[in-house]
Amino acid sequence: MSCLNISTSSQKKHYDKIQRGLNITEEEFREVIRQIIKLNPKPGGNMGGAGKGEGYVVPDFFIFNNGGTLELTLNSRNAPDLRISDGYRDMLKDYDRGSKKDKRQKEAVLFIKQKIDAAKWFIDAIKQRQQTLINTMQTIMDYQHEFFLTGDETSLKPMILKDIAERTALDISTVSRVANSKFVQTEFGTYRLKFFFSESLSTDSGEEVSTREVKKILSDLIGDESKKKPLSDERLTELLQEKGYNIARRTVAKYREQLNIPVARLRREL
Repeated sequence: MSCLNISTSSQKKHYDKIQRGLNITEEEFREVIRQIIKLNPKPGGNMGGAGKGEGYVVPDFFIFNNGGTLELTLNSRNAPDLRISDGYRDMLKDYDRGSKKDKRQKEAVLFIKQKIDAAKWFIDAIKQRQQTLINTMQTIMDYQHEFFLTGDETSLKPMILKDIAERTALDISTVSRVANSKFVQTEFGTYRLKFFFSESLSTDSGEEVSTREVKKILSDLIGDESKKKPLSDERLTELLQEKGYNIARRTVAKYREQLNIPVARLRREL
């Protein structure tokens, strides 16, 4: 067997073919595999990225569980304390109190009024943005109340952008921008808001459950499987159906791929 064929078979975990091609015993083959999995296939991958803080996330919201009552706060970076400078206000008052007003004074007064009006508009826009953020997060928190109390992903309810848009009277595109760009910190971890959105799936009893719940169960099933004999998509489908979830094999395969979990053959270990 050529080196190319061995490499390809190794990637696809065709261990029997590799062992026959190398003409070695099973124990010798196991020792080779044990040594190989200790190696880093990309030894230069960690070079140049250290110290840049690329994975650091600053949450936009904080949710605290105060004795069973959820409390939501906005990160202060999204709620800056903005106000009109007292110096400009005093300057305007001085000009208004003056008995004589020449052309230059009138132009100065007009300039200051324009800047104060622009500042007021900007402050109002910031406050409106803060209110939009709070309303969106509050609605998500209310909708997924059980999760924020327990941290149990299986308690997440099916929720789409339209659900939040209707409750907040916001445009779907606005909710989408918030969901895709903002993070919330909870006692169970920090999540991007889009994490809480998912489609629904029906159970045998007709109840609608979140597809995230199904993915969590699917992930747990694979996590608990025997790595010497991983569960096939067909078997995973049967196990989910036994738990009452109406799901097709192709859907199981799609969810598995979305979870970045390889097929059973590639999960096999010696």
